[in-house]
Amino acid sequence: MIWNRHPKLFKPRLPTWALAVFVACAVGGFVKAQAQDDNAPDFIAPARPTVSNPAEFQKPGVLQLEVGYNANLRAPDTHLQQDVPLALRFAVSRRLLLEFDGDSPDSQSESGVRTTGAGDSQLGIQVVLHHEKESRPGFSLAYYVKFPTADSAKGLGTGRVDHDFIALVSKKIGETTLDFNAFYVVSGRTSDKGHASSGQAAFAASHNVSKRAGIQGELSGYSRNDEQSGALFALAAFTYQINRRLVLDSGLRFGLTHDAPHNGVFAGLTVGVCDLYKHAKHH
Repeated sequence: MIWNRHPKLFKPRLPTWALAVFVACAVGGFVKAQAQDDNAPDFIAPARPTVSNPAEFQKPGVLQLEVGYNANLRAPDTHLQQDVPLALRFAVSRRLLLEFDGDSPDSQSESGVRTTGAGDSQLGIQVVLHHEKESRPGFSLAYYVKFPTADSAKGLGTGRVDHDFIALVSKKIGETTLDFNAFYVVSGRTSDKGHASSGQAAFAASHNVSKRAGIQGELSGYSRNDEQSGALFALAAFTYQINRRLVLDSGLRFGLTHDAPHNGVFAGLTVGVCDLYKHAKHH
């Protein structure tokens, strides 16, 4: 998860298309997977539910879908924020990842009035500079551009294009994986012409408590940007791996500063939709 698709939480009543995608992918995730080389990347590599993304990703050729529900409670000026974050991540190779993100539908409730509409969209690219080894962490660089597809007149977005430049570092120590992301963000100003820059960071630790179950903790935050105040968050999550194609997650998020949403909840899944390279070989 990156900051431009950052916590806004889940909509209780999913639209038909979202429910169909959820069911289809969940069923597809239960398909029996063949054994793989221990030295090869995993079939999937979940990037949700944390703000930070791993420095390395899934097996080349795999189209990975992440979908969930997000809800922020008692945010500044808003009683409830909800959205359905969706990400499509495609591993072109072991060093190159392409990603599309969307936050639709997006819903906000204030003073008993609910506003609902499409959220913003993002396109991103991630390049692995160094694969993780026993002696060193994995290191990647990424770039994301946000397109203002949300209705700014309804207050669902800024109506401006934003750019994220990210450095990603990951290291596995025993059964614990550490991920650190540092962001340089260039956002379109809402108060004036031009752009404003800010910094963001996220540090997460993921630990396997059994073969299938895991826990995650994360501390993340961002500095003031134009009219948006800085904020600090803590996250706690539980994950459960059904098989190598499907991982479920759920958890809580807490605002640690005055201008952050007081708390939030989230739930979702990561599924390996298909191996496009394997499919191509069969044709």
